[in-house]
Amino acid sequence: MTIDTTPRPRRSVLYMPGANERALEKAKTLPADALILDLEDAVAPDAKAAARDRVCAAATSGEYGSREVTIRVNGIGTPWHADDLRAAAEAGPAAVVVPKVNSAMEVHAIERGLEAAGVPDHTAIWAMLETPVAMLHAEEIARASARLTVLVMGTNDLAKELHAEHVPGRAPLLTGLSLCLLAARATGRVILDGVYNDVQDLAGFEAECAQGRQFGFDGKTLIHPGQLEPCNRVFAPSAEEIERSQRIIEAFDEAQRAGLGVATVDGRLIESLHVDNARRVLALAEAIGALTA
Repeated sequence: MTIDTTPRPRRSVLYMPGANERALEKAKTLPADALILDLEDAVAPDAKAAARDRVCAAATSGEYGSREVTIRVNGIGTPWHADDLRAAAEAGPAAVVVPKVNSAMEVHAIERGLEAAGVPDHTAIWAMLETPVAMLHAEEIARASARLTVLVMGTNDLAKELHAEHVPGRAPLLTGLSLCLLAARATGRVILDGVYNDVQDLAGFEAECAQGRQFGFDGKTLIHPGQLEPCNRVFAPSAEEIERSQRIIEAFDEAQRAGLGVATVDGRLIESLHVDNARRVLALAEAIGALTA
């Protein structure tokens, strides 16, 4: 197995309905870092088979440029899961996104199903965490397989399971979000924030992007192209952050040459942990630049 674990931008990850051929065509021109070609919620039961063929053809077309193309299959226990998994394995996208993953055992079953269908080594698993059970078992899910590289928050289903209201600031969801972030960072996985439902409320959406970035999410899943610009902007390092990161690294290097273990930048103490973060910021900025060049 040769999963590519090179850090790459996943600021904006846009769901595209697999039953909509025009949407799949439009996705080729959108500035999303990644696409989730969806066979689950966006597809009616009687359209599942046709959407499966359409999505797999799109994933193998090579027409999406630098965008990371993934396929979301229907969940374990549904009538379509096994066929979706086989077809996705044969298509070999960057990843197969599986909804409502609740245990390490389910990750193992997904991996076995993909490998039995001849999935290529480069195809990863993205696990959606959407239930209280998943929140409480997030670390074991994240550790279950080297093929599992990304955790995706399913905040709509989580709110439903919790009987919680959708409110600004997402207070009812913060415990679950935090548990999954801890699991992602403890296991070295990427983690994506959930969707924002009101596509007309760009101010509210941008505020939630900012909250997600402050929490530590790597990016956000989206349901409308109009959400792409603010999402890409918020989850990218600003010019000020890049400049400050450069100064932090230069100041620390100069301090080390002088035999010192710390430095100061703008009156603040700088240690090696700040340098690590500065290097991460610059690496992300460079990767975004390469993606958009």
